[in-house]
Amino acid sequence: MGNKNRITIVGMGPGKEEMMTGEAIAALERSDVIVGYTVYLQLLGERFREKELLSTPMRQERERCILCFQEAAKGKRVSLVCSGDAGIYGMASLMYEIGRDYPGTELMVIAGVTAASSGGAVLGAPLNHDFCVISLSDLLTPWEKIEKRLLAASAGDFAIAIYNPSSNKRKDYLRRACDILLGSMEAERPCGYVENIGREGTRAEVCTLKELREKEVNMFTTVFVGNSGSEIINGKLVTKRGYRQEDMGERLTDICGNN
Repeated sequence: MGNKNRITIVGMGPGKEEMMTGEAIAALERSDVIVGYTVYLQLLGERFREKELLSTPMRQERERCILCFQEAAKGKRVSLVCSGDAGIYGMASLMYEIGRDYPGTELMVIAGVTAASSGGAVLGAPLNHDFCVISLSDLLTPWEKIEKRLLAASAGDFAIAIYNPSSNKRKDYLRRACDILLGSMEAERPCGYVENIGREGTRAEVCTLKELREKEVNMFTTVFVGNSGSEIINGKLVTKRGYRQEDMGERLTDICGNN
């Protein structure tokens, strides 16, 4: 590995610095060049303005990845930034695919806080038991497969985090997803959503599945659907871990003794 070029693939979380990991910040500080989608580079703020910042427009992901390898071949320390976690609907897998053509370059992935975690924290504890993450974007995945995944998640009684619930071209996709889930879930199933997580204008709301069907959300929104044991407690969406009251009493007795 000694003489290899190196690219760091950095998950930057929602974007603001205090929600980035220390490892991510350190990697960006070591970088000569930071590559990313224009919006993500803007979210980095003033701290990294002195770095060489390179971007490509939306939907030019392959070009963005190749740009990283080209810059690394010049001997520069390169970081590619992705929102959330680079390995969750991010660029990490594409970098490894393209990296087969650049055997002289080593890749390192740095984890970031994905929207399921950051949005879940805003709503309460919606993913505190088994859960799955499903994207409603059919840009790379056929809708038929998305529908199967929604049905499977419902059948398995998973809590669900839904990414990419809407866009200008997919305004009714969340409604379509809710219709699928309503085929096997009760209309009062606790749900919620968070818009602009960790950014200016963060907005969160809890609701039922029936109410969620009528909501208008945007591409910066993450939606949460509870499982059969989820509840709205004091305005927060909570998926219970499964502890029984008597179990908690026994645990306290074990810890504190019989005094």
